[in-house]
Amino acid sequence: MQTFFSVSLLISALGVIISVLMQEGSQGGLGASMGGSSAPESMWGKSGVKTKEVMLKRSTMISAAIFMVSTLVLAAK
Repeated sequence: MQTFFSVSLLISALGVIISVLMQEGSQGGLGASMGGSSAPESMWGKSGVKTKEVMLKRSTMISAAIFMVSTLVLAAK
């Protein structure tokens, strides 16, 4: 049982790290203030960006929840 939660802790930690690093910042920076288009908008389109952002946020929340539960279970033993 401890091995299961240790493996799930490792996988969820990697999932959180990867999903957070793949998310874009909320600020556009200097290029957006000058009216420039960001690369993901032109590559994914408006609906694609929203879908990608929602998917990354959801995977971050799920991975974080699994990480917290696994940590609490391992700490209780």
